[in-house]
Amino acid sequence: MTAPDASRTSVEIASQPDTWRRAAESVGSLAGVLPRRDERVAVVGCGTSWFMALAYAQLREAGGHGETDAFAASEFPTGRGYDRILAITRSGTTTEVLDLLAEVKGTVATAALTADPATPVMDAADAVAVLDYADEQSVVQTRFATTALALLRAHLEAEDALPAGVRPLARAVEDAGRALAEPLSAQVRAAEQFTFLGTGWTYGLALEAGLKMREAAGAWTESYPAMEYRHGPISITGPGRVAWLFGPAPAGLADDVARVGGTFVAGSGDAAGALDPLADLIRVQRLAVALAEARGYDPDRPRNLTRSVILENSHA
Repeated sequence: MTAPDASRTSVEIASQPDTWRRAAESVGSLAGVLPRRDERVAVVGCGTSWFMALAYAQLREAGGHGETDAFAASEFPTGRGYDRILAITRSGTTTEVLDLLAEVKGTVATAALTADPATPVMDAADAVAVLDYADEQSVVQTRFATTALALLRAHLEAEDALPAGVRPLARAVEDAGRALAEPLSAQVRAAEQFTFLGTGWTYGLALEAGLKMREAAGAWTESYPAMEYRHGPISITGPGRVAWLFGPAPAGLADDVARVGGTFVAGSGDAAGALDPLADLIRVQRLAVALAEARGYDPDRPRNLTRSVILENSHA
């Protein structure tokens, strides 16, 4: 439960178990939007949506559902052939996404996941799934992004294409409830710097965790593939600094963090009682809000950000 005077962002964070359930229930009605088995798919987005695209691409390809690439919409290689382009866009108004969909229209099947049915993406894409129950008033994305990934993950599960070791979504929903209820460590809340790490599909979550902390709290964060941590990033770790891992820990990683005086957080992975990595992301969302409020920031209205990036000089 959230406090009566909680920020809007906190309320939206707390709703994620429900929105994930709704997403899973909708899979059967979205056959025209969701990728078919063996299609060559490119998933695109901007910011948080791009990171969800990265996570999904890893899940889909590792599960044997089909070759899948992920791109920031502005970096899409338009000369490369795909069977389908799937765009993730909460607002449905992001310039780079709309420009890309306009550029490829009529040459490749396109689909989109969005939160708002009254936006240009409804006409820009060939097929659209509207997750309006996961829309947000806050500028900082939380539940829409995770709900979009939950939907795509539930579809893979329904297609018997969930990679080995990835839990059924129903289990992730249970873990999300735990992530909302468990207290945040005082040591972590007091840290001055955070390095988020992931492997495979959880690298996208690590990137999103770092972005969430920067957006909401102006925190000093970095994100890397877990095995890259020893190739330079470990140099920033020390007392008062956190290395937070999504997914299973590479051998010796916890010892390396301890050796340099850092705080190691491994809330998800193979250990008994570990959270699903997507549920563990909820803990970072909560931490971002807590740090923002402790620093006197408004988590619902982060500095220098707007709900959607719309470029005036767009050629679309």
